[in-house]
Amino acid sequence: MNNLFVYLEIEDGKVADVSLELLTKGNSLAKELNCKLEALALGVDLKTVPEQVFPYGVDVLHVFEDDRLFPYTTLPHASVLVNLFKKEQPQICLMGATIIGRDLGPRVSSALGSGLTADCTSLEIGDHEDKKQNKVYENLLYQIRPAFGGNIVAWIINPDQRPQMATVREGVMKKEFALNSKQGEVKEYDLNDFVSEEDFAVTVIERHIEKSKVNIKGAPIIISGGYGVGSKENFDLLYDLASVIGGEVGASRAAVDAGFADHDRQIGQTGITVRPKLYIACGISGQIQHIAGMQESAIIVAINNDKAAPINSIADYVITGDIEKVIPKMIKYYKQNTK
Repeated sequence: MNNLFVYLEIEDGKVADVSLELLTKGNSLAKELNCKLEALALGVDLKTVPEQVFPYGVDVLHVFEDDRLFPYTTLPHASVLVNLFKKEQPQICLMGATIIGRDLGPRVSSALGSGLTADCTSLEIGDHEDKKQNKVYENLLYQIRPAFGGNIVAWIINPDQRPQMATVREGVMKKEFALNSKQGEVKEYDLNDFVSEEDFAVTVIERHIEKSKVNIKGAPIIISGGYGVGSKENFDLLYDLASVIGGEVGASRAAVDAGFADHDRQIGQTGITVRPKLYIACGISGQIQHIAGMQESAIIVAINNDKAAPINSIADYVITGDIEKVIPKMIKYYKQNTK
């Protein structure tokens, strides 16, 4: 009762990274709340799931193994969560802000009347004083995300309804084994006790998944360009630098919207979240949406002809100048020093 739940996304028996990241964050939140961390596994080939999630501090794993639960369809998964939550009464539920999470989360929260905050960049536990009602709420989940076009950072709370629900994109949270990991409890359920025949009205006949050809998230070095790069042709300079130093090319939303780069290279609140060892930001102003996706990079270098660009405030090194002049020099001197 009143524990913290994480919905696991599972493909071919492997738990998705975003789910493991949420378990890491969920474990720290559960410690603050002095409650249990529980996880939900729905689908097929779930035998190895316990050994995958228990190192992250999971106390209880709820397992619904049934061929009808894979591939994912909305109705049966939603029914399982709604009916299980009515029974278990969790205080918090976390999901990945993926295609599945964005479909499942709103349906579950609507059915339970609990509300949901999407695309959170941070989650914290804290108290809240409602001065109008002269009431103090303790240990609420602060669901933090950029809002109003990124002009503010909103701290969103759900004082009264439960569970408090939030979705978080892959890469926003760190993935780390828990210091308090142990062999948790596995609870297995009969799916028929949670769903109806009507929930299986939709059947997936054929399923195709096209994996991205770009691996920005796993790149140790990223050279990222913004609208300030100026053109798609100028982006070739970024590719030249990337090929020389062994990096990958990313882009801000403004650059993608302008057609300078493909969407699968977009970094930020509406793109990919990255944590490379080196992040070189070229012609990027540093709006909050972009910073949310790269601010935890180990070293940040900003190349910009605007001395007052917001990204300069978080950069470890700032180079003021035009990328057409700066990047060729970087390539030249890198080659000279690596001979």
